[in-house]
Amino acid sequence: MTDVNKDLVELVWGRPSCSSVTETPFRRWTQGFVFSQTEPSALEQLEGGPCAVIAPVQAFLLKNVLFNCEGSSWREISEDEQKAALCHTLSEILETACFHKSESFCLAVWSRAKTLEENSEIPDGHPASSQPTEGQQPSALGADELGFERFHSVIQRRTLKTVEELKEAVLTFYDMWRNKFGVLLFLYSVILTKGIENIKNEIEDTLEPLIDPVYGHGSQSLINLLVTGHAVSNVWDGDRECSGMKLHGIHEQATVGFLTLMESLRYCKVGAFLKSPKFPIWILGSETHLSVFFTKEMALVAPESPSEQARRVFQTFDPEDNGFIPDTLLEDVLKALDLVSEPEYVNLMKSKLDPEGLGIVLLGPFLLEFFPDQDTGIPDSFPVYHYNGLKQSNHNEKVAYVEGTVLVLGFEDPMVRTDDTPIKRCLQTKWPYIELLWTTDRSPSLN
Repeated sequence: MTDVNKDLVELVWGRPSCSSVTETPFRRWTQGFVFSQTEPSALEQLEGGPCAVIAPVQAFLLKNVLFNCEGSSWREISEDEQKAALCHTLSEILETACFHKSESFCLAVWSRAKTLEENSEIPDGHPASSQPTEGQQPSALGADELGFERFHSVIQRRTLKTVEELKEAVLTFYDMWRNKFGVLLFLYSVILTKGIENIKNEIEDTLEPLIDPVYGHGSQSLINLLVTGHAVSNVWDGDRECSGMKLHGIHEQATVGFLTLMESLRYCKVGAFLKSPKFPIWILGSETHLSVFFTKEMALVAPESPSEQARRVFQTFDPEDNGFIPDTLLEDVLKALDLVSEPEYVNLMKSKLDPEGLGIVLLGPFLLEFFPDQDTGIPDSFPVYHYNGLKQSNHNEKVAYVEGTVLVLGFEDPMVRTDDTPIKRCLQTKWPYIELLWTTDRSPSLN
């Protein structure tokens, strides 16, 4: 194994005490990017683990199919359109990961000759025809025969100097992305393009591998790397100081978003850069899995209305999400929103918003007083879809989008009270007054 491959393995898998610890998660990650027979634009995930790569790729792929494709319906794309969409998506993520846009890109490819016990290295002009074709599994490269150590000993780097060369090479290696090791090879390509040292400088704990060597789950750093191009460990906006340490977060609006059930459980707080992406597509995180929630309704990612801004600012003074703040903080909230904050006026508002003298200001009355126009520009209802790549999490074990309708209510509206499900609790971290009506008998699964 070359030094580069050794550093790559340690970054991704850590330094397991024995190779058998990593062997099982490795086998769960040995799959390609395979499209569902039921849903042509949906990728299948064969086992738990690789969702940390597959879900972000699916999110970007949906963005490209929903908003860039012309002609056919986004749910009925052809094989040629599948190929174009996947390769465009993989190239886009690699471009995002490139540390300096002027630097080169790097693809991790496997040498078939080495697996056939030919020890000579393949020249840079290795033809694409030697890659396995779809559905074909060369005996020398079967996951059963090619274990963790052997696989990593046959990985080679291909360096591309321009975006055009990158796109051409990604297309050339289409069959490789589709085959047994496609997901891992793409992940390694992203890491090598970003630079191992650059990733180590962004990760909070460099001793924590990107993939858990026991359970095979991807870390938040890995997810953030795929989504934003930065392997930071946190989901808040910007950097924070904690006990003299700088903790890195997200620094710009993401192309696709991220929401997590962990926020509803008060384990973390996702910042606006991930909650409010450029396109209405969100990766949803549960304790152990990633899925994707999406819609074509671009109004969902329009700039904040004044009332939405007011809600967000109010909630920064209410970190416990109680729905109220102490009246002593009212002046600070008004200042943060550039509203009148003279002491006499503040006292007058305290009396009006807290007539019973409880010493608190509720969010609802606050918004009604200062922002009575609650029109956010978002339709009252619109169609939405949920994707889960695991077969066993889908009806009849066929990977397909679950369609539903979202109802967006105002804080003063009576709640429809649909089922209190994990997916609803996850989405309510972004839209507190959302209700979901699915076309299926059961709510789609986050796991």
